[in-house]
Amino acid sequence: MSQTLIRAFDNKNKAILAGDKPVERIHFNLVRLAAGETYRYQLPRFESVVVPMAGTCDLAVDSESFRALGCRPSIWDGKADAVYAGPDSEVAIVAQSSCEIAIAGGLWDRRMAPFRVRPEEVDMVDVGSNETKSRRRIFHILGHNGAGRAGNLLVSELYADEGCWSGYPPHKHDADQPGETAHEEVYHWRFNPPTGFGAQLWYNPEGDSTAYMTRDGDTFAFSAGYHPTVTSPGHAAYIFTILVGRTGRSLIQNFDSTHRHLMDRIPGIAAMREKFK
Repeated sequence: MSQTLIRAFDNKNKAILAGDKPVERIHFNLVRLAAGETYRYQLPRFESVVVPMAGTCDLAVDSESFRALGCRPSIWDGKADAVYAGPDSEVAIVAQSSCEIAIAGGLWDRRMAPFRVRPEEVDMVDVGSNETKSRRRIFHILGHNGAGRAGNLLVSELYADEGCWSGYPPHKHDADQPGETAHEEVYHWRFNPPTGFGAQLWYNPEGDSTAYMTRDGDTFAFSAGYHPTVTSPGHAAYIFTILVGRTGRSLIQNFDSTHRHLMDRIPGIAAMREKFK
């Protein structure tokens, strides 16, 4: 199986994905803490990025401290404030307020120094338009700023306008070949309002296809195939995105030749591609 949908559930601060099929290169956890609570982790095989989705926490990576991490009451209230930790680092998170924290990990085998990504360092690209029903803004938490400081992990937050598509035109990234790189990927959804919903489509060149209704808190993991997604009218969508390259960091999307002509009709596609390289 090259794709799976995980419905929203109370994970009790345990990893939702931990190098499991179909994304053996990805770790993903959601941690919820009350003020004063502590969460610790150590991932021998994975580099990671700690991203407070809501609330404020103090964080230590080995002997280095990062104070007052998190600057927003919710994902809908500004850019992320994040910390990178290399493989096998001892990470301790102490909540200063009620917190929800995403931990995104990627398979990597070299020690790396920790660093903070402040909101002003998060790089945004505006893609699509409401006229083409494709407008989304992508905020790169760990993108170009990780070159030379991180392995093959890419982390971003995507905000899609009501009734708009993302991952569109359809593309895939499951083979290391000219014009494409092999990257596994995870999407984690939120909707505004949270009663909203969307759809995740998936298909491959062999003709297999499936469609899922997506709801607040669902997670989609895939290692192959085309994967466009859409949110319904009246509901803005948020997607926490984790990408991990098999042999390199830079992502090159291979757009479905049937729909490749749409790349010229949707504004910002070229800029989006450059931000992932």
